[in-house]
Amino acid sequence: MAKAHSFHIPVMGIGFTIDSPLKVAQYGIDSVISLVDDILIEKLRKMYSEKFQIPYIEITDKIDDFRAKRITSYLNLISDLVDKKFENLKNGAFEKSDEFKAYINMLPSTSAIKQEFNKLTEKGFNISEIKNWVSQNLIKGSIDVNIMTKVDKDNYIKDEKLPVEYNDAHAALRGFANSKLQSSVVLSAGMNPRLYAYMSQFNDFYPTETGEFKKKIILKVSDYRSALIQGKFLAKKGLWVSEYRIESGLNCGGHAFATDGNLLGPVLAEFKEKREELRASIETMVNQELINQNRVVPQKPLELKISAQGGVGTFEEHEFLLNEYQLDAIGWGTPFLLVPEATTVDEKTIDKLILAKEDDLYLSNISPLGVPFNNLKANTKDLEKEILIEKGRPGSSCPKKFVALNKEFKEKGVCIASREYQHLKIKELDAKGLSLKEYQIEWNKITEKSCTCVGLGTSALLAYNIDTKTEGEGVSICPGPNMAYYSKIMSLKNMTDHIYGRDNMISRTDRPNLFIKELAIYIDYLKNKLEEAKTTMTAKEEKYLQTFTSNLNEGILYYKTLFSNLKNTFENIKNDVLHELENSEKTLNTIRLSIEEIAIVNQNFQAVS
Repeated sequence: MAKAHSFHIPVMGIGFTIDSPLKVAQYGIDSVISLVDDILIEKLRKMYSEKFQIPYIEITDKIDDFRAKRITSYLNLISDLVDKKFENLKNGAFEKSDEFKAYINMLPSTSAIKQEFNKLTEKGFNISEIKNWVSQNLIKGSIDVNIMTKVDKDNYIKDEKLPVEYNDAHAALRGFANSKLQSSVVLSAGMNPRLYAYMSQFNDFYPTETGEFKKKIILKVSDYRSALIQGKFLAKKGLWVSEYRIESGLNCGGHAFATDGNLLGPVLAEFKEKREELRASIETMVNQELINQNRVVPQKPLELKISAQGGVGTFEEHEFLLNEYQLDAIGWGTPFLLVPEATTVDEKTIDKLILAKEDDLYLSNISPLGVPFNNLKANTKDLEKEILIEKGRPGSSCPKKFVALNKEFKEKGVCIASREYQHLKIKELDAKGLSLKEYQIEWNKITEKSCTCVGLGTSALLAYNIDTKTEGEGVSICPGPNMAYYSKIMSLKNMTDHIYGRDNMISRTDRPNLFIKELAIYIDYLKNKLEEAKTTMTAKEEKYLQTFTSNLNEGILYYKTLFSNLKNTFENIKNDVLHELENSEKTLNTIRLSIEEIAIVNQNFQAVS
């Protein structure tokens, strides 16, 4: 199905896009809801039911399969409300209502919808003709959902472990599958074989004879190999990946899944080169499995889309990625945190985002998932964490337990940001007899974890004045490095105009090109990894660092060729980019020599000892 826009709004945090479709879908803009927090979802369902005078019956945690049922009910509500808004917008076409004009005006100038409408109306209005055209041509934005595949906690009733289909990610998937939505599930954070196998139980994920799907699968990946492995795994279940959503490993918001130094440009180039090979090979596997299962086999080639996201900040970058790599869409995340018409962020947090500069945005180790996490300094959840540490009670009370995945101390699992876990780890640490310096380093590693599964949803509660007695008022937020270059609240029109080159929302003139910014972040990441491995570098660590360095060098060579050969694109920054690439190459050479020297020193030390 055609799309109205060439961008989408990716999932952000847990609550920041929790109701974005209700704000933007009527304008043809796709957005993604996180399904992590069914407690937050139920609170918003109650709020919207009351706001729109819809009967509401609470789904309590005493009801069987409450998590899936809460998610299904919320998604159905959002679907109904979006449909109503969209119908009202279409009905307003005859009077050229503000909503309808906003829809048309926000479309890119190249939009066939915009061009056809202007042509249709330039000679005056014919109501029946307009009505028929609007009905056939206006496109609603997709209400997509996101599931972090590894956030799949086991669940219990008292001490009895429930079957695997009651695990958190499984229940979330079921909640989506049972909803009335015709949209996509975005699977992120790597492969979960049990979850992928479970998807095959739902008919909505299988194609019709014409190759249509009621529910599609989107995989968020950061390299081609991951896409191929996961795509083939799903294909063996008869499941087709309709879109591979390529995200920069580090130049993104939220959790950062660093590749082995594989930069976005070369990754996109590989997808471009192998796109049809990927589509055809996996389609063959899917069709064979559909035959094996006695299911309908599509008579048309299955559609495969490729999109990219992470660090895109200008119209020129947007257009370049679409054209150079033949992409279907670009994800714009972080800047939308300053667009209240699209996302849900409380006022105090917005004020902090407006003031944020490069040094305020950093890659942290605060996530209890043990994955690097893009963080904003002095966010209120981290301040809350520091107060608890000062009181001698480090760790969260863990009211929601969505990432209670660590089974080091108990079979049911605990979250490593919880007070329970940190108390036990510090007790264990006390018995080790470490030096003061070593003790402090280990103690910091334990206590730096923050309760993000609560903090990333609280902003929505504060924004809507919903009770936060259980959660507290601490907010975690996870903007990408791009936030440093946006410094004011924007309207939805401001932002779409910025994306399509009709306006400029960046006041600074020193914003680096997205490829150069990502390269700099990767080099900093490599330096930190080298520092960590300095005193006890193993052969495995040495190999990892050398591979990382080599991949970055290959990326630099790719960019040198790319920018040297560009015509009529990035002309005003080309020389600066090439200069930065030269400097990065020198830095990497120094790092490579350091890796070799440290490895030799450690080898000699081990030989002597």
